[in-house]
Amino acid sequence: MASVSVIIPTWNRAELLCSVLKNLAKQTRRPDQILVVDNGSTDDTAAVAERLNAELIRFPENRGFAPAINAGIQRARGHWILILNNDVSLQPDWLEVLLATAEREGAAFASGKLLQTTQSNHIDGTWDLLSRGAHAWRCGYGRPDGEPWSTQRKICFAPMTAALFRRNLFDAVGLLDTRFEAYYEDVDFGVRCALAGFGGIYDPKAVATHMSKGTLGKNSSRVLYLTARNQIFLLAKHYPARTLWRFAWPILVGQTLSLVGAAQQGHLWPALRGTLEGIRRWRSIRDTAAPIAVEQTLFESEREIHSLQRELGFDPYWRLYFSLVRSG
Repeated sequence: MASVSVIIPTWNRAELLCSVLKNLAKQTRRPDQILVVDNGSTDDTAAVAERLNAELIRFPENRGFAPAINAGIQRARGHWILILNNDVSLQPDWLEVLLATAEREGAAFASGKLLQTTQSNHIDGTWDLLSRGAHAWRCGYGRPDGEPWSTQRKICFAPMTAALFRRNLFDAVGLLDTRFEAYYEDVDFGVRCALAGFGGIYDPKAVATHMSKGTLGKNSSRVLYLTARNQIFLLAKHYPARTLWRFAWPILVGQTLSLVGAAQQGHLWPALRGTLEGIRRWRSIRDTAAPIAVEQTLFESEREIHSLQRELGFDPYWRLYFSLVRSG
């Protein structure tokens, strides 16, 4: 039987950690190993982890999501790795259902349906898609539950809020890129998986709820800084010169609209600082793949964004984006 290791990164939310560990204990298919990676907490996080029989990895300071996950992967013993946020609550059969689906379909990774904690009939996340403008969409976020979120399907990008990954996938593709720290590090990993020919599966029967950015706050200045910076990191890392030239207009539109959105939330300056920091570090991030492979991945992903948005009704960002950019 395939073994499962759970990695839970956490920082100063002992009550959330307690809740998620108790939730895992109620799974019909119990994990074989639970690793809590403490990013320099000053509360009772360590005591909670030890009391509830989780293995503890402690950092002296907050190093971000990606370094925490990497430390957990290096300690993990399971054939499968479940990356799990501390503010997620899994239905009792979540792990049993998703593991069975992933193994049956021969998937390299798998995600399930995430519902919002405050509105249980609304989607928090399913799978991710990426536009040519380097703006990722968490498919279904804020939308009522229903089709197409209730159909099993193949995916290229799994949000690392609650997702299963084969342990040997990290050997083939590499660990998370710690330069991203947090936000878009899972998108970067998904691009690398797609370019290497690894795909995943989405199973809506694996249902969980998520508080959505419970630690930093959905629209905090830090979140918007990291998001803006890491979008530029994606461009630097994965877009060859030819692709940057071919996609110049979608990139300009996508990045401008992202800054406009940040301004509407009252965080233009943090987002602009993030963009400028990404540009400043461009050369140190630069590490591109073959143009044809990257472009095909982005074209297919953007076509799917357009198709879903047209079917469901356009969100403001995507309405503006596709009114200015012809769908790939």
